[in-house]
Amino acid sequence: MEKRNDKKAFSAVIEFFSIKIIDRYIFRKFLGTFLFCLFLIITIAVVFDFAEKIDNFMEREAPVRAIIFDYYLNYIPYFSTLFAPLFVFIAVIFFTSKMAANTEIIAILNSGMSFRRMMYPYFLASLIIAIFIFLLTNFVIPQANSKRMVFEDRYYRPSAARRMPVMNLHRQVFRNVYIYLESFNPISLTGRNFTLEQFDDSGRLQSKLNGNMVRYDTATNKWSVMTYYIRKIDGNEETIIKGDRIDTTLTIKPNDFSRVPGFEGTMTYRELNDYIDQLQLQGSDELKVFLIEKHKRIANPFAVFILTLIGVSLSSRKVRGGIGKNIGIGLGLSFSYILFMQFASQFSIKGNLGPMLAMWIPNILYACIAVFLYRVAPK
Repeated sequence: MEKRNDKKAFSAVIEFFSIKIIDRYIFRKFLGTFLFCLFLIITIAVVFDFAEKIDNFMEREAPVRAIIFDYYLNYIPYFSTLFAPLFVFIAVIFFTSKMAANTEIIAILNSGMSFRRMMYPYFLASLIIAIFIFLLTNFVIPQANSKRMVFEDRYYRPSAARRMPVMNLHRQVFRNVYIYLESFNPISLTGRNFTLEQFDDSGRLQSKLNGNMVRYDTATNKWSVMTYYIRKIDGNEETIIKGDRIDTTLTIKPNDFSRVPGFEGTMTYRELNDYIDQLQLQGSDELKVFLIEKHKRIANPFAVFILTLIGVSLSSRKVRGGIGKNIGIGLGLSFSYILFMQFASQFSIKGNLGPMLAMWIPNILYACIAVFLYRVAPK
């Protein structure tokens, strides 16, 4: 008897996951509508972006080849992955509402297929899109962002205009080793009133290096301290060493002091993790920005599943007046999701909200909405 029940359960599982004609139909509809929405919105975005920046391109004599291949060829993947969950949501709302209006949903349910089973091709297509987004965001888009930012620095907005002198810098560069700079100029790569302090494990000062000026040498990747003196403490004895110049190697570079906006998007997932470890060692104030970027790259693909469930639950009912109402509600929910994500990021950067929690709160909240809509959807 137990073996018979096990066989029935196994057969039910096989039946549930087997690909049917209707699954292929929904799968093709999903991906086809998604790609169409993606193409349409990207075309509109490129046209508006080009209209905004054409004066800068002409003023700085940007070559047509560079505009197409160095900028827009790298801009399109960045824009696509950034708003991919929104495009998925719009696609699901559009073609599912059309199926409901044509009574196709009713026919599917009347054929014996449950509403939960009907979700299978939706989530299969969502899984493919989510994996694609994750791989692009973490391994392909960073290189595209680097090329795009180089183009922008040259032909759209010079990097020098965005790299202003930084004041009062405190960093940890090694274990128990800290530096201070009164000011640093990222253009000349020089800083004023440099201090490097080394402590033992008990917190007692072991040595202190002071210099009127410090300069970074790009050829040797070393820092040169000018007009320096070193105070070394060994128990109750102190030694003072003075000189005109001394070179030192630190785990920090000029780019760590003054970064252009979007720098966190130019690193692959492994590079981002390594850089976060370095920022944690330095005690940098920018750590939250990079942690938010890390968790966003994981949370964003999961949003595809949540918005898919919301979209199907909303649009599977046949409503009077056509699909316009469903599309309107869908757009409102999707834009509120993006807005909520941005608010959560700012609360994390400028408040006490943890980066991981900030990036997952929108998913948790909208997952609850998705479950509620799924329960009240027509079965």
